[in-house]
Amino acid sequence: MYGLYRKVFQGGMTVSNYFLGYHMPEYIFGRGYINRLPQILKEKGAGKVLVVTDDGLMKTGIADRVLDLLRESGIEYALFSSVQQNPTSEDVEAGFRTFCEKGCDSVAAIGGGSPMDCAKGICAKAAHPKKSVRQLQGLLTVHKRVPKLFVVPTTSGTGSETTIAAVITDEETHHKATILDLFLIPEFAVLDPELTVTLTPELTATTGMDALCHAVEAYTNKTYNTKLEDLLSLKAVKLIYDNLIPAYQNGGDIAARENMQLAAFYAGRAFTRGCVGYVHAIGHTLGGLYGVPHGKAMAILLPHVMRAFGAAVHERLADLSDACGISGKDNAEKAEKFISWIEETKRKTGIPEKLSMIRDEDIDQIITWAMKEANPLYPTPVLWRYDEFKTFIDSVRE
Repeated sequence: MYGLYRKVFQGGMTVSNYFLGYHMPEYIFGRGYINRLPQILKEKGAGKVLVVTDDGLMKTGIADRVLDLLRESGIEYALFSSVQQNPTSEDVEAGFRTFCEKGCDSVAAIGGGSPMDCAKGICAKAAHPKKSVRQLQGLLTVHKRVPKLFVVPTTSGTGSETTIAAVITDEETHHKATILDLFLIPEFAVLDPELTVTLTPELTATTGMDALCHAVEAYTNKTYNTKLEDLLSLKAVKLIYDNLIPAYQNGGDIAARENMQLAAFYAGRAFTRGCVGYVHAIGHTLGGLYGVPHGKAMAILLPHVMRAFGAAVHERLADLSDACGISGKDNAEKAEKFISWIEETKRKTGIPEKLSMIRDEDIDQIITWAMKEANPLYPTPVLWRYDEFKTFIDSVRE
């Protein structure tokens, strides 16, 4: 009976998606293009800007570089830099208080997924100041114009610069859930690969694997996809296949950095409509309960989930294998070789094979949250219920 409900729900979503107005933000892409941010803010009518970033970006000097540009251009701003690695509801509330107290009218996020998602949460709160973050989490809950949002990604993974999603952890329950609304697509994105060259090898690997997960899950889901989502997924996977290891091994390889940034952008747009799947549904619980970095959770889980799906994803994984030039005698062999490449990439970049943090007493909560997130929205190629989730989680624990 539940499978029928899921099928009907996803059929309705497939039709509705044609009327929802998915789009990419306006963006510029190129080395040194961060210098154009002040001009863009002025052209787009930004008044006083709330700059949202994190402590790590402040320490590296990247945030200061942007703030200097704003000061030199005479742009008023307020700073909120208290975003945690997995942004919480309290981060959003604190940022919103700063937005109001400082009289801001627009938001600029500098950083990876955490500052960008927090900034989106602040924008959602600005549209609905009387609602809690918990009330805003869910599908199409904002449904109202928000302050202009400008984003400057400094990692190549999350794709938040082009998505409708803001992933926020509830401060009280540790439940990591998503605000999903087209009004959260940024007004403008500045993609400057020079801002990513200082990423550590570890962050390069985990954020790159996050982008890979977006592309693979979107492509294997297929139900909501148009030709555009399929094309962007294929392009993203090929770019990651060719460039993730070079970027990991040599952070100064600017060509590899450019290609990884494009891959993250393409993958972000692909999953905005195509959706993610059980990798994210389970991975979000690990971030909320244990503080596991999002990209690391994605990287650990991705090959295991794809292999667990079995024959249901062989044809689509074979397409991805073909895109990367990985040969095989049939779809099943190509799919297995593609999964093996993911595992090899994990080994080369020092990402663990399995999960070591899961406590026995948390398994029921993990499954409950994962099922709530994924079903019926995510058009995964296989439907998992409680028992399937339990079997899977047991199989990936160390």
